[in-house]
Amino acid sequence: MQPVLKISNLHQTFEKGTVNENHVLRGIDLALSPGDFVTIIGGNGAGKSTLLNSVAGTLPVEDGQLFLNDTEITKQSVTKRSKYISRVFQDPKMGTAVRLTVEENLALAMKRGHKRGFSRGVKSKNRNFFKEQLATLNLNLENRLDAEIGLLSGGQRQAITLLMATLQRPDLILLDEHTAALDPKTSITVMELTQKLITEHHLTAFMVTHNMEDAIRYGNRLIMLHQGQIALDLKQEEKQDLTVPKLMTLFQKNSGVELKDDALLLA
Repeated sequence: MQPVLKISNLHQTFEKGTVNENHVLRGIDLALSPGDFVTIIGGNGAGKSTLLNSVAGTLPVEDGQLFLNDTEITKQSVTKRSKYISRVFQDPKMGTAVRLTVEENLALAMKRGHKRGFSRGVKSKNRNFFKEQLATLNLNLENRLDAEIGLLSGGQRQAITLLMATLQRPDLILLDEHTAALDPKTSITVMELTQKLITEHHLTAFMVTHNMEDAIRYGNRLIMLHQGQIALDLKQEEKQDLTVPKLMTLFQKNSGVELKDDALLLA
């Protein structure tokens, strides 16, 4: 089966040639199959965000290659990649235009990857489609089409951002700690919605998280980074009986680093 995303020998170094040189990613090799929902964990400096930014295109690749559906995208711009790759950020404010209404934001999302000439009017057929899609979120947002999105709660906005990111069925969706700014109850709601959208639409997803329990509970594959390399790559069957203590033990076995608790790992 052809991978949706293939990462080959990816290296990223910050401040190269200086006393502060930091070799963040050290030869990452990784392939995501269609429908994979991969969670990525690791301590600060492990390379999680650098990996995600490299795939998104916001960070130019120093060395290595990236392929999306067998097409090389290593040097493609963020704009060109946006036709195939969508992203949900940690801050709910980053995924929406705060002064536009819910339906206007959804109308913009419908134009992802195309020229976005914008007018305030939303066609009635699109409005009906947006209502149907919002109803699937079970948050009563289908009755808030005319609401300015900046006035909604963080959880409501993140749910809409998820919907916006999946409206056009991207080849790959990047989830950048997208529940970190939410309270625990809302975080659970958004994570369950995330799993639902990815599963129902058979999307391929890459999720960075600091929450080890979420990394275990969601998705069909778990990757742990350590010092810019893949320390663990666990498939669905290996995750079924996994707990945080078992995960930490596996990490110690593979990395040689002893951890006292998950706070030490993820601090």
